[in-house]
Amino acid sequence: MESLIVFLVIGLVAGWLANQVMKTGRGLVAALIVGVLGAFIGGFLLPMIGLFPAGLIGNLLTAFIGAIVLLFLLKLIN
Repeated sequence: MESLIVFLVIGLVAGWLANQVMKTGRGLVAALIVGVLGAFIGGFLLPMIGLFPAGLIGNLLTAFIGAIVLLFLLKLIN
């Protein structure tokens, strides 16, 4: 249960930061969704290029990078 809460908090922070960088203006719920999906995307993409971040900061960076990729792809679609 505790790890789920940490995962959601990391997703929320990463999604919020990505929304600020990409200037999307989405709310907190959207930031949480973007951050959580970004964590999965980053967790898939980063090992493919040889990066294996560890620890809390590494997880946050992974989710942030994945969220940026997700928001960039969403902007391309729209």
